[in-house]
Amino acid sequence: MARNTSSTKEEILEFIKDHPACSSTEILQGLGLNRSIATLKRTLQEFVKEDLVVATGVLKSRKYSISPAYHILRPVDLEDYFQQEIDQRIILENFNHDLLRNALNQISLFTNDQLLSLGQLQDKFRENSSKLSAGEFKTEMERLAIDLSWKSSQIEGNTYSLLETERLLKYKETASGKTKDEATMLLNHKSALDFIIDHPDYIHPLSVSSIEDIHSLLIKELDITRNIRNRRVGISGTNYKPLDNEFQIKEALTDMCQLINEKENVFEKALLALVLISYIQPFSDGNKRTARIISNAILMHNHYCPISFRTIDSVEYKKAMLVFYEQTNIQPFKKVFIDQFEFAVNTYF
Repeated sequence: MARNTSSTKEEILEFIKDHPACSSTEILQGLGLNRSIATLKRTLQEFVKEDLVVATGVLKSRKYSISPAYHILRPVDLEDYFQQEIDQRIILENFNHDLLRNALNQISLFTNDQLLSLGQLQDKFRENSSKLSAGEFKTEMERLAIDLSWKSSQIEGNTYSLLETERLLKYKETASGKTKDEATMLLNHKSALDFIIDHPDYIHPLSVSSIEDIHSLLIKELDITRNIRNRRVGISGTNYKPLDNEFQIKEALTDMCQLINEKENVFEKALLALVLISYIQPFSDGNKRTARIISNAILMHNHYCPISFRTIDSVEYKKAMLVFYEQTNIQPFKKVFIDQFEFAVNTYF
């Protein structure tokens, strides 16, 4: 019986990882693959383009080794990954300082094909939005802000429906049977977004203080401590342990800001903010909310289409985030980002 294509690709990558500087013939024979050498070479070339594999030499002397970016970018099947319970998964339990200081500096998170596709979507957004009047553009931004406030809050367990959220944010009508904190969370999202819209340069360059300020807007009148936390925090669903030292947390945030500010590609900047603020967990609560607003602030500062996350399933969002916590692998969350950027461009403006 023929093996699943994705499984075969994983086997090839595992073989290369276990046999550095191997040739295509050695891979073919070592795995006993039922395919031509030409087909295998096409697969290997795909891996090179995706920065999973590094190729050296030419023609018959060409050798393949795992890329330094492999662990960050390798394919992860979420269904397979979460078949194992928390305590069964082999994870990176402790915060990885090298990730911010070295690894992410040396790689591109997106392939050339992905950047081309994202660039075309951004061109579409720019063209469509240029045809709107100031009033029409403001209306679309308000629609996106409602969707983002609703979904970002829903991911955190808020039970307001999208229609109830619209009534609350437009007319200040609270929904019956809901808590005051749920309404406050949604109103705070809108306030934070309005602030970013009114002050598009506030997060440029990104700094620890600007992140703290956005977090303060998001937790206003909620029973959440402001400023960088100085105690341990746990994350449900994982054994990953974020930093628990206030000075190390500030240092990690500073490293993150430097990394993001030095990146040239806007999509990389926005994706890194989205995952790294959540990974660092600088606050006692509200980290993912802050990450989503900061990520959108980066997009809007650069006149890129913001993202509402409206169609992402909350569980799938959390699973993609858990994979980054546990493996520092960005692949599942990168898919979330790309899919939601495409949705935003095709839905708003």
